[in-house]
Amino acid sequence: MHSKGFVHRDIKPENFMIGNERYQNIIYLADFGLSNSFLRKDGRHIEFRDDVGLVGTARYTSLYSHLGYEQSRRDDLEALLYVMIYFFNGKLPWMNLKITNKEEKKKVVWQMKRDIRGQQLC
Repeated sequence: MHSKGFVHRDIKPENFMIGNERYQNIIYLADFGLSNSFLRKDGRHIEFRDDVGLVGTARYTSLYSHLGYEQSRRDDLEALLYVMIYFFNGKLPWMNLKITNKEEKKKVVWQMKRDIRGQQLC
């Protein structure tokens, strides 16, 4: 996707599929509804913006997305890291928080991502 100039912006387990039979070694990425080009028509990288708002699923999205920054390849990779840790551990530290207010929950998830050390996360 990145080699074609696009970022997914919603990397999460639900958007991965594994092929069957002769395609069982292929992992497919689905749901491109939030995808966006990171290249302009002239081939240059899009301008930085910090007024986009959170795009994607708060549980997996990058710290920069939580801050409202325009997403780029780095953000897909950070989200993929969270997905891989989830697959390995079966959970992420910010899952199952008992917070009902959606905005407050997003804020707490961001703070936890910001403050956690790699050893605690993995």
